[in-house]
Amino acid sequence: MGSGHSHSHGGTDHHGQRGKLLLVFGITFTVMLAEILGTVLTGSLALLADAGHMFTDSAGLLIAVIAASLALKPATHTRTWGYKRAEIIAAAGQAALLLGVGGFVIVEGIRRLFAPPEVGGSLMLWFGVIGLAGNAVGLLVLASGRHHNFNMKAAFLEVLNDALGSIAVIVAALVIALTGWTRADAVVSLLIGALIIPRTLSLLRDTVNVLMESTPPGLDLAEVRKHILALPHVIDVHDLHASLVASGVPVLSAHVTVQDQCMRDGHSASILADLQRCVAKDFDVSIEHSTFQIEPAAHRDQESIQH
Repeated sequence: MGSGHSHSHGGTDHHGQRGKLLLVFGITFTVMLAEILGTVLTGSLALLADAGHMFTDSAGLLIAVIAASLALKPATHTRTWGYKRAEIIAAAGQAALLLGVGGFVIVEGIRRLFAPPEVGGSLMLWFGVIGLAGNAVGLLVLASGRHHNFNMKAAFLEVLNDALGSIAVIVAALVIALTGWTRADAVVSLLIGALIIPRTLSLLRDTVNVLMESTPPGLDLAEVRKHILALPHVIDVHDLHASLVASGVPVLSAHVTVQDQCMRDGHSASILADLQRCVAKDFDVSIEHSTFQIEPAAHRDQESIQH
């Protein structure tokens, strides 16, 4: 039996991520407080709804901060990957929160079509601008990391959701102030709900796939099998599995059957090196954490008899 591992656990900058998330959490929480004040001063239900979005998203961002902090903890004998999976769990939780927010926006928007509230449009506009400015800063802070990590992607979507809410407040405030048509607030809210839900479902799908240990996106196991079988002395490959531990940490394992003489003449070590090199270099998804069980043909024949 042989196994191969590369011991680099990825270069994700969790310290940098945590700092960014803390900054954006502070901005979002401050804007939420400002919008609550705006609700008291204007009586705007739109501002109150957006403050609710901010509250939900602040909670999601706080979850992301906690997950980024847990990811810094080292691996132990009982948690051999440390707390890397905490990132995925946090992102799934945030996606669920965002889905609830999107549903709330749609339900509330439909209600307001039939019962539009009376609001002070001009003052409401200023609080919408304050919210958008805070969200813009948050988006700039998170933009560079959103493609590298599920947790950062979820946080980016949280702030984008808030920015859309602020834009909705601004548009509704302008229309109400200029025309007096208070149903504008409901129409824009429905549009935002339609934008939030598809993105949230996509994030939820990605995180659930990781939790279900699905094959990493971009990796074709049929191609992996084909490449392994093309290596010298390899007869068969079975029990081939691949999954993600966390963002950027794909893992793969397989049982590889080789010619019997390879176990006697020392070829098994070079075959193992070829297998590791194959999965690390030959595919779009580079797999540095791989485990292979090398088996002689006689062992495969014995397994067939037992089954």
